[in-house]
Amino acid sequence: MISIIADYARLLRAGWTLSRRDALVPKEFAYLAPAPVRAFGALSRLGANRKGRPGERLAHAFEKLGPAYVKLGQFMATRPDIIGFDMANDLGRLQDKMPPFSEKEARREIETAFGKPADVLYDGFTAPIAAASIAQAHQAALKDGRKVAVKILRPRIEQKAGAEFRAFGRAARAVESVSKTARRMEPVKFVETLKAAAAIELDLRMEAGAASELAEDLSDEAQVRIPEVIWPLTAKRILTVEWIDGTPLGDTAALDTRGVDRKALAKLVIHVFLKQALHTGFFHADMHQGNMIVDAKGRLGLIDFGIMGRLDEEARQTFAEIIYGFITRDYARTAEVHFAAGYVPPGHSREAFAQALRAVGEPLQGRNAAQVDMSRVLQQLFDVTALFDMHLRPELVLLQRTMVTVEGVARLLDPEIDMWAAATPVVKDYVNKAIGPMAQAEKLKAAALKAVELAPKLPGYIETFNRAAEKIAAAEAKADEKPPARGATFALWALAAAVIALAAAILIR
Repeated sequence: MISIIADYARLLRAGWTLSRRDALVPKEFAYLAPAPVRAFGALSRLGANRKGRPGERLAHAFEKLGPAYVKLGQFMATRPDIIGFDMANDLGRLQDKMPPFSEKEARREIETAFGKPADVLYDGFTAPIAAASIAQAHQAALKDGRKVAVKILRPRIEQKAGAEFRAFGRAARAVESVSKTARRMEPVKFVETLKAAAAIELDLRMEAGAASELAEDLSDEAQVRIPEVIWPLTAKRILTVEWIDGTPLGDTAALDTRGVDRKALAKLVIHVFLKQALHTGFFHADMHQGNMIVDAKGRLGLIDFGIMGRLDEEARQTFAEIIYGFITRDYARTAEVHFAAGYVPPGHSREAFAQALRAVGEPLQGRNAAQVDMSRVLQQLFDVTALFDMHLRPELVLLQRTMVTVEGVARLLDPEIDMWAAATPVVKDYVNKAIGPMAQAEKLKAAALKAVELAPKLPGYIETFNRAAEKIAAAEAKADEKPPARGATFALWALAAAVIALAAAILIR
């Protein structure tokens, strides 16, 4: 009961803050609401500060409400199908910057984690150089002289975020219970995905593990650099990694001054994202321009691994086949992939869905980024999802968000980039490896090895089948007071024979 009261108190506080910015029932959208909601909205905006667009006002309110709301806003920016493109763009620029907590508190966190003062562990430990919604960063040096970045969680951030997400969940359940449209977008699963991602961000050991894993996955990419984790100085609330000097991708003027080939860099960004998402299924899910830099050797450096995504092999194959279908203009195959993956509910026409995909894909063929209005393309895609009752796939939320972010960075670097052409080599390579002849040969080899492993165990399985059959037959005979029946024994022997035949068929092929 107390938690329910606390949740509603938090929601009321949030509602008050939003209303002061006219971001609760914005005047611009009030005409779409029922009469009671319009009346409530008119009252809520009395005395409100209406400066800026609705999305800008909402972003300012979220920044005032704190870290959990900043994360909510950033995730909302990935759903223009729900909130509209203008608002999504405004929330997409939501700043993850907060006032820093004191250096004294930071030093106390270090001593609590490692049992030693910061000056014993580091040289030149600085005041905060950057402060975000969940943590802040300091610069320092190890005792051997290597420069490092030290990331420290905000005091009591876990408790604050947990309480806010609980309130989000309560609000999402309420919305989902009263709106059919909202149920299709699955706000409860959306909040659960957001909460799960935040939980990982709140354990910096997870971020350290992510950086280490990603470094291994991209070890064959000579033009990519991942900072080394300093494990002895990493704990749940402290992360120490190698410092990378470089130029942020957002500073295009500095990149030009250095003579960086921005067109090549844009293609590299797309290549690196797709390599992660398709070939390993583990990807950096926060690839905005502030988290990518070009180091002194011209390598693309990725930093900040708090938000990572994973796709299993089936999801990766589906994702690749959908992209490849658009690239090759095979809309029938692309539609079939959607149905096979369960993205489109059964009962809809495959031909009609392929036709809808063609209407989306054809205007993109042979055109560069400057010639394509992606907002219109995305709006058409979202119209298709509504028309064919496609539900949100929670496991794809981070992928969708990252794709939009990566596309934005690539456009910033090269406004004329052809996204399909840049994506084709990586996607084609994955498709060949995943479903081409070599892939089928590997699957056959794996099946044969399994059969070889199974063969020595077959006599034991058959004996088990035989004993089970005799027991079943005896029980049937006792129940019917008839001579033991052989039907059950025959059925189980048939099953055993089928297993042997299957193994033999695999071995012979």
